[in-house]
Amino acid sequence: MSDSELNKIILPYSISVRDLAEKMETSPIEVIKVLMANGVMASINQNVDFDTAAVVASELGFEPELEQIEEEKPEDAGEVPLWRRVIAKEADKDLQPRPPVVTMLGHVDHGKTSLLDVIRQSNVAGGEEGGITQHIGAYQAEHQGRKITFLDTPGHAAFTSMRARGAQGADIVILVVAADDGVMPQTREAANHAKAAQVPIVVALNKMDLPSANPELVKKQLSEIGLVPDEWDGDTIVVPVSATKKQGLDDLMEAILLVADNKEIKANPKGEVLGTVVEGEVDRSRGVMATLLLQNGTINVGDTILAGKAHGRIKAMFDFRGNRIQKAGPATPIMVMGLNDVPKAGDLFRVVESEKEARAIVSEMELAGKVRSIAPKVSLEELYAQLQAGEVKELRLIIKADVQGSLEPIVNSLNELAEKQSEVSILILHQETGNISESDVMLAAASDAIVLGFAVEADNAAERLAEKEGVSIRSYTIIYRLIEDIEKALKGMLKPELVERNIGRARVLATFSVSRFKVAAGCRVVDGEIRRNGHIRVVRHDQVIFDGEIGSLKREKDDVREVREGFECGIALKQFHEFEVGDTLECYVIEQESR
Repeated sequence: MSDSELNKIILPYSISVRDLAEKMETSPIEVIKVLMANGVMASINQNVDFDTAAVVASELGFEPELEQIEEEKPEDAGEVPLWRRVIAKEADKDLQPRPPVVTMLGHVDHGKTSLLDVIRQSNVAGGEEGGITQHIGAYQAEHQGRKITFLDTPGHAAFTSMRARGAQGADIVILVVAADDGVMPQTREAANHAKAAQVPIVVALNKMDLPSANPELVKKQLSEIGLVPDEWDGDTIVVPVSATKKQGLDDLMEAILLVADNKEIKANPKGEVLGTVVEGEVDRSRGVMATLLLQNGTINVGDTILAGKAHGRIKAMFDFRGNRIQKAGPATPIMVMGLNDVPKAGDLFRVVESEKEARAIVSEMELAGKVRSIAPKVSLEELYAQLQAGEVKELRLIIKADVQGSLEPIVNSLNELAEKQSEVSILILHQETGNISESDVMLAAASDAIVLGFAVEADNAAERLAEKEGVSIRSYTIIYRLIEDIEKALKGMLKPELVERNIGRARVLATFSVSRFKVAAGCRVVDGEIRRNGHIRVVRHDQVIFDGEIGSLKREKDDVREVREGFECGIALKQFHEFEVGDTLECYVIEQESR
């Protein structure tokens, strides 16, 4: 083990003087002395930030590193939601079938609400006289002795909003299409949102009782947006229904269970407790009430939960009918009382040991939020950098154009561009004529996509949301400019090559002993600059005798990031100590260069 590994110390964003001393196995008095020498007056129980603690650690012979806190990132179209990853880690023998979770999407006035109401009244498990006594954002229905959980979300905007925050609570999407109206703009958007979430779609062909119903035409329109009916040798189940006549409901429930069986939807009732917040509100008599959908594990009254930054001990728990219950298992919608704040829809929740632990986690999250800057907007430039780092291999786009005559050549040109190379794919999540809307931006936010507009404008609401969510909207008036920009981004996406670049040279003038690295070299920079994050080649008599990392770079006793030509500095290397006066130190960096 090297000296640097022995002296390395991991520090959080904030730490008390006492804890810092313990980490370095020294007395708090020594730490306070160093703080005072640097102009900081702190008591033994006072907290100092990372930068201050790092200065103390460096002066006492340690190499400080910032503790990395893993953040729960919003899931995008290509990622598996956190709760699904947790279930995937459970032992197969512990997994048991659970009810599928279903949400309904579709165009306005095509009958989503009517269909949900009919299912609620006809199929709710252990149905009640007079229907449901209260409305919560999720409920369970029963068919052939099997339960199905419905998320009562108001359309695809809410569905995508939840997914943008990492939830993706639904296993199956019911796309409601009116048989007399056919595929409309919101139908296409809803289908694209479900596809982006990689959730299977069952089409409910509603209003079949109307004389103007034309199911064959609607099936043709569905096939044009990639939803080919199974009777046409496709893989989309299309079920004719009528909410007003209460027809076709059993067939729809049968289709849901059929898709669920193909997906093998399972969870571990004894595993880690994890789920999604469906909605939250403040009740005048009961305080904060949160509707939760449990996706793994079993939750009990008395458990302490953390949902986003809201937390608390569950004082009471209710099922979707409003009845008090003591515990609930996977895919069960529940309403809980006892949180200190209203959580956001789409927040993930989990059970923690105690409220003290929950408060500590929230404090860390808030501190991390202050230290970290707001995430940069998703743009071709940012995507270029991500792809160079090998983080993603797909460019996701939402395309809006003024007319169909512009949209088609743009899409065709992009598809041709993708075919020319095999390392990066282009996924067009949504393509349509018309101005850029809030819905377009929400889909982009949830899927890490870029919105491309040709001869169209973004409305004010879309621009505000794009600013808030960090979504890049790029507008063009010339098609070849749009294609050219994407082509440049694609070239940047190809796996980069590592290139060595010389940035400076220093001459060794003297050597002296140091505690951390045994020997350091007193140098003058004769060309370019020496950087702390660079590598050093030691050249003696035109021969390279060592090549490795810089351990320390100082100027007049201060740690510095770089020293430029003409200045003197002290350089210590992590694994080399045999400097001689007259040695040349060549500094270089390794950079990624796109092909």
